[in-house]
Amino acid sequence: MNKYSKRREALLYHAKPTPGKIKVVPTKKYATQRDLSLAYSPGVAEPCLEIAKDVNNVYKYTSKGNLVAVISNGTAVLGLGDIGPEASKPVMEGKALLFKIFADIDVFDIEVGTKDIDAFIETVKNIAPTFGGINLEDIKAPESFEIERRLVEELNIPVMHDDQHGTAIISSAALINALELAEKQPENVKVVISGAGSAALACANLYLLLGVKTENIIMFDKDGVLSSERTDLSDLQKRYTAGKPGTTLAEAMKNADVFLGLSAGNIVSPEMLLSMAKNPIVFAMANPIPEIDYDLAIATRDDIIMATGRSDHPNQVNNVLGFPYIFRGALDVRATKINEAMKMAAVRALAALAKESVPEQVNIAYGETRLNFGREYIIPKPFDPRLIAVVAPAVAKAAMESGVALNPISDWVKYEEELLDRLGSDNKMVRLLTNRAKTEPKRVVFAEADHLDVLKAAQIAHEEGIAKPILLGNKEVILELKEELGFDADIPIFDPKTNEEDKRRLEYAQIFWEARQRRGISLLDAQKWMRERNYFAAMMVNHGDADAMVSGYSRSYPSVVKPLMQLIGKAPGISLIATTNMMMTNRGPMFLSDTAINPNPTADDLAKIALMTEKTVRMFGMEPVIAMVSYSNFGSSSNESATKVREAVAYLHKYYPDLIVDGEIQTDFALNSDMLKEKFPFSKLAGKKVNTMIFPNLESANITYKLLKELYKVDSIGPIMLGMEKPAHIFQLGASVEEMVNMVAVAVVDAQEKEKRRKMIQVNL
Repeated sequence: MNKYSKRREALLYHAKPTPGKIKVVPTKKYATQRDLSLAYSPGVAEPCLEIAKDVNNVYKYTSKGNLVAVISNGTAVLGLGDIGPEASKPVMEGKALLFKIFADIDVFDIEVGTKDIDAFIETVKNIAPTFGGINLEDIKAPESFEIERRLVEELNIPVMHDDQHGTAIISSAALINALELAEKQPENVKVVISGAGSAALACANLYLLLGVKTENIIMFDKDGVLSSERTDLSDLQKRYTAGKPGTTLAEAMKNADVFLGLSAGNIVSPEMLLSMAKNPIVFAMANPIPEIDYDLAIATRDDIIMATGRSDHPNQVNNVLGFPYIFRGALDVRATKINEAMKMAAVRALAALAKESVPEQVNIAYGETRLNFGREYIIPKPFDPRLIAVVAPAVAKAAMESGVALNPISDWVKYEEELLDRLGSDNKMVRLLTNRAKTEPKRVVFAEADHLDVLKAAQIAHEEGIAKPILLGNKEVILELKEELGFDADIPIFDPKTNEEDKRRLEYAQIFWEARQRRGISLLDAQKWMRERNYFAAMMVNHGDADAMVSGYSRSYPSVVKPLMQLIGKAPGISLIATTNMMMTNRGPMFLSDTAINPNPTADDLAKIALMTEKTVRMFGMEPVIAMVSYSNFGSSSNESATKVREAVAYLHKYYPDLIVDGEIQTDFALNSDMLKEKFPFSKLAGKKVNTMIFPNLESANITYKLLKELYKVDSIGPIMLGMEKPAHIFQLGASVEEMVNMVAVAVVDAQEKEKRRKMIQVNL
């Protein structure tokens, strides 16, 4: 995408359909006059009076306890500098988004129109009663140091400047593990730091708490080494003046054990790297270009332990590993501040988590066979679902132990369960899915690329590294649309109806005819059908000219399914094709089957659909908990529809006893684990959180998923094809660009899985 198109897309994202990235949503019912009289006058007077009696009741009756202010004056916004409070608002809204999706914390972003320290502090103090915590953001140093120091002292709620402490906390966790792998002790290592701003100073301060000695830290800013002869240093910088006047970065790097970069790209040369001590630890965190390129550093020294701020390399030092969970823990015990003990608790929790077995969901997300603690895995991945249940409790415990918690937690098991439940409202699965696809993008045929939205989806898939698109359709139209979109990448384009594709089309037709000549297909028929895009695309996949295909945007589902069934067909051992939809509900991803293929499946079919869906759920790194749903519960009806569900469950219980599946069961009991446990404690689903539902027929499944999608605006990925021999997936008629991109990611992951299985079979043979 050219610079203009990328700029336009970013502006459209923020402007449409509603300006901005966040909104306020009611948490109480408001449908009736009675609801409104409780929400406002006269009912609202009662909690007001209770709070007036005891100010701590504000946490009981209002949202204060889960509300953080993200506050800036716009003086140091990203790499853009002092651009003003209004211009900082998109960044503050973005930070609010991260708080919500990673830790379920609500945020108001506050942009303050002053550069005066006293005025800024007074403003924050005056609005502080609204909030349970304050996250300072993008305030330039050295003012940010004084602002944070005074607000921490003068307010009785948690205050943290994430720009300072976020990187420090994450890099300190990485340093603990890197030192262990390098077999070095913190008190003995020589540390060189390039950068002397707020983040670098905060990192150095935490390194001291880990045991690094002040005299072993040599720090540089843009004017050179920090030394005792410098007269332009702040009071905080004066702590790190161990360097000798005139020392260059190259000289300081000699025999250094650790290099921390928070400065500028490409300032460290291979020669400087070679001069470092054995097993050097290099945290090159300038963004977007590190102080030394990752691949160059790895090629220069095979004993290096390296981290960057980039997501496309191992060991990403990402602030999102810290601030959401630090505030989560602080809010949940009603901490009066975020102190050093709480920061160090987060550091040690992150370091320890990297040494534990990694959930399959995380391995799948990053395309790894198995992530293990080592030089390329010294800190957890941002997508690790355990972070909230590990870091937040560690911070909460530290707050209690250090005496700043006003609402101590006693039941830690219950607390961790509550934390994990908070993740249900987030669409992490989409991010996991696309991240997995990016690890090994595949060639995907877009069979309707001469439609603007389909081509836009292909453009996004290409630019995000999700897939390697192959475009099918009218070539002239595609080229015109590419120019309109600013899609200037050199992407292969095929038009099955043109003479240009005669050779390929005739070759495909011959293969198709030879496979189907005894099933009523003539060579002339095969040649005619190969001019049709879905037949041509399916043959590209069959013939190995593509890894997967997607279609269906402009055509009915049955018309697209037919060529796929004729040309690609079922996988070995599979007797029927089915579909599942992954619905992004507020309780987490839910898989609904069969939503598109089988009108009235038999008991045998339902069992097979359940088993195919189970494999798909596992493909996404989830443990399937399957409810076979009906209008009846465990034999309460002898109707044929309920009976076949019951028979399917009996078969699965007999031949797949380890599978967590049960029914027939009504949907409310399936989704309400407490109600299920009370009424049907014998069920395999009792006490479990159902994430998969198999419906008795196409009608009920299709109605349910479309009802959820339209009535509650639940995002849907699917229908995902189950049981196909090769990856072929179908868009819903008129699907949105976002839905199509998600389906492309599914197609890529499906292709990855099928390739993996083929290789395993070949090895076994």
